[in-house]
Amino acid sequence: MRRLNRKKTLNLMKELDAFPKVPESYVETSASGGTVSLIAFTTIAFLTIMEFTVYQDTWMKYEYEVDKDFTSKLRINIDITVAMRCQYVGADVLDLAETMVASADGLIYEPVVFDLSPQQKEWQRMLQLIQSRLQEEHSLQDVIFKSAFKSASTALPPREDNSLQSPDACRIHGHLYVNKVAGNFHITVGKAIPHPRGHAHLAALVSHESYNFSHRIDHLSFGELIPGIINPLDGTEKIASDHNQMFQYFITVVPTKLHTYKISAETHQFSVTERERVINHAAGSHGVSGIFMKYDISSLMVTVTEEHMPFWQFLVRLCGIIGGIFSTTGVLHGFGRYIAEVIFCRFRLGSYRSTSDPLPDGHASNHLPLITDNSTH
Repeated sequence: MRRLNRKKTLNLMKELDAFPKVPESYVETSASGGTVSLIAFTTIAFLTIMEFTVYQDTWMKYEYEVDKDFTSKLRINIDITVAMRCQYVGADVLDLAETMVASADGLIYEPVVFDLSPQQKEWQRMLQLIQSRLQEEHSLQDVIFKSAFKSASTALPPREDNSLQSPDACRIHGHLYVNKVAGNFHITVGKAIPHPRGHAHLAALVSHESYNFSHRIDHLSFGELIPGIINPLDGTEKIASDHNQMFQYFITVVPTKLHTYKISAETHQFSVTERERVINHAAGSHGVSGIFMKYDISSLMVTVTEEHMPFWQFLVRLCGIIGGIFSTTGVLHGFGRYIAEVIFCRFRLGSYRSTSDPLPDGHASNHLPLITDNSTH
């Protein structure tokens, strides 16, 4: 009884077989079929390798939403060198929400030499080259996001030469915490003076001839400090052509959440527009000499996520490649064989008709000439 049930089960499974086996004696092989098979296998191997490369790669997905966080503080990371002595300049932040000066105690004033050493100049040149490429090819920003914390530090390397030149510039570096509203970070002549009605700088004791707001921005970023991320103003250098010159940077800050396979951080991207002009009250160009960075916070927040192709999708694409190439090459081979047979049949038919003898009444003789012994000699 069990054997009978097994036989019925086996017969049923044989009827459901969608891959019937053809005996090898019934299979006809050809040189053209072998050539097509070789091409098909080579194409499958090449596309499989390419598909595996795509599977290993990742891409960045951008999502946008309204930023609902208004209570947290915004961190500003600053590293700027001004071509004036530290006792002549002062850095300050004017918060538009409180209409008063935010404390700048987190900044360090360090006397340095403005001219860079050869190694530092090479670093600046490479950074400016990367900045120019980023402006042309925006897709490079995704590579920078994925290589964060893995690439070398973007900070200015220390001087490798012991210069005996006396310091002629001031490096202002550190970080500040401000409200998430529009504000103005500026560096101008004189130290800031607290004032209940606004803010002022003590510039009366500084000689007008010592004004020189040539500067170099080694680093400027907003939010969490992430090594490897290159910001739009990193490596910027401006040389003042006049003592009374104003440099303005209009910055739009976009809150950004970065989620990659290496890091997960909350930072900020920003775009910047630059403007510079000489202060000349007689010509109608009013203002204060200095460096002004006016920033505004965008109401949108960007979430950047690194994504990877799922394994099941890789298998589906791989099966599609293998099955598609086999089906396509089979159809092309059959079509080519059909065309070849049609051409060769017509050629043979034409040669056969040319050998027929015409009869007197207009009919053609289909009889072949007899071969005699005399015709072979």
